[in-house]
Amino acid sequence: MENANPVSDSLFFIYGPPGSGKTTVGCLLSESLNLPFIDLDIEIQNKAGKDIPAIFADEGEAGFRARERSALEDAVQAGRAVVALGGGALLSEDNRAFVEAHGCVLCLMSDLDSLRKRLESESGIRPLLGGQAGWQERLSSLLERRAGHYASFPIRLDTSCLSPQEAAWNAQIRLGAFRVSGMKDAYDVRVISSGLDQIGPMLLSRGLKGPVALVINQDIAPIYGARIQNSLSTAGFKVNLCVIPSGEEHKKLETVATLWQQFLAAGLERGSTVVAVGGGVTTDLAGFAAATYLRGVKWVAVPTSLLCMIDASIGGKTGFDLPQGKNLVGAFHPPSLVLADPNVLNSLPIEELRSGLAEVVKHGVIADPILFDQCAQGFNHLGLPTAGNPGWSELVRRAIAVKVNVVNQDPFEKDLRATLNLGHTLGHAIEAASNYTLRHGEAVSIGMVAIARLAQERGLCQPELAELLSAVLSKLGLPVEFPRGLNPLTFENAVKLDKKKAAGQVRFVIPVKIGEVQPGVALDFNLPSLLPEEA
Repeated sequence: MENANPVSDSLFFIYGPPGSGKTTVGCLLSESLNLPFIDLDIEIQNKAGKDIPAIFADEGEAGFRARERSALEDAVQAGRAVVALGGGALLSEDNRAFVEAHGCVLCLMSDLDSLRKRLESESGIRPLLGGQAGWQERLSSLLERRAGHYASFPIRLDTSCLSPQEAAWNAQIRLGAFRVSGMKDAYDVRVISSGLDQIGPMLLSRGLKGPVALVINQDIAPIYGARIQNSLSTAGFKVNLCVIPSGEEHKKLETVATLWQQFLAAGLERGSTVVAVGGGVTTDLAGFAAATYLRGVKWVAVPTSLLCMIDASIGGKTGFDLPQGKNLVGAFHPPSLVLADPNVLNSLPIEELRSGLAEVVKHGVIADPILFDQCAQGFNHLGLPTAGNPGWSELVRRAIAVKVNVVNQDPFEKDLRATLNLGHTLGHAIEAASNYTLRHGEAVSIGMVAIARLAQERGLCQPELAELLSAVLSKLGLPVEFPRGLNPLTFENAVKLDKKKAAGQVRFVIPVKIGEVQPGVALDFNLPSLLPEEA
């Protein structure tokens, strides 16, 4: 479905009642997303050459609203910005339709006491609240009149109990807009429903160039290939389709070499772009091929699995497997953009959704108890990820937020980023020992519970944490026990080859409690003893 005038993925309008924090939060949000900040009231004052009380006095509210509309049009023309709106800017249905057609609106809310305290700390009272006398009563009346209006915006954030920094971070989660920095170049991460149709304009707005090599696995190509090609072609890109086989067994050097040959045949230059569409295997392979072709070309990740959306596509880690273990060859090569479209999750088999949920749980354990609690409701409560079920979009946004926050603090995995490997040291070995008959998330689920049990036995974590983890993962339909039939030698060797070794000793990430983990912990135990005895 072609959209000739797509909504900008980087134009955000911050709205809400007086005192809700529009200017403060908007300014912090613009810094985090590396976007210009526009305070609409200041723009109006600058253009009028007088302050807002004077505009109201000289021209009345009608005159002010006319100037407000003109300033809105100028802001939209900017295309990429965070715009703080006046508390009544979108009362006009025309204004509301106009901004919603071009960007995304976040409505900040706050309780009456919080609004009063914030406004009392200001040097002057807002024009619509009148003079000093009786302004608190007028504020209460204004909120009552506009309660339905503010509540009608689908994306809202209550700032009552949040610091400005907390509010700005939660704004990113609600908007599904993040920026990852610390490597060579910073890049945007966006969570947009039906975002596949915007991929062409999104590349254009970031100055990315063709020819484009569209790397997509053979299972995804028939479902989304034509749609993505159409968006890119409509935006003016020459597109070359590069289809690769699906599955972990193809995550090897031979597939990378095939991609290099296809890039060469497509005429990719150093200024060209690789667009990777698929799960973690596809993005890891395409990202590594981009990192090494012509000593590095730009690439974009369009993850289509839950696991890839929240983990594999973010952070710039690319690579392939060796027979001895996973991801033993790779490079840090950050993408220029990550676009996650939650709507594509409805095409995944239930088993793949469950597998991805293991990583969602992992992120909840690492840093987000709210996310963990959402997972604890179970798979049946979550329902299927249809377009009418917003719960999955929230899971994706919250889980991505954990990954982005960790990567921004430790982009090259020197210390903190190792926390993201919770369950992975054992999980990767379980995958290898099962000859990859277990999905990645299934193996990580088993690995998380196993490491929690080891930590619990040693008094290193909250009592009964392993039982809690096991119960939640089981409720999501994930395995929590080592299966029979694993190859003990392969398992032990894979653990010992883990990349997180230090001074020759394998280090583990252990869960301490929900929301806190400890990386770099050496545990002394007999690896084969973890596996069940054969009958």
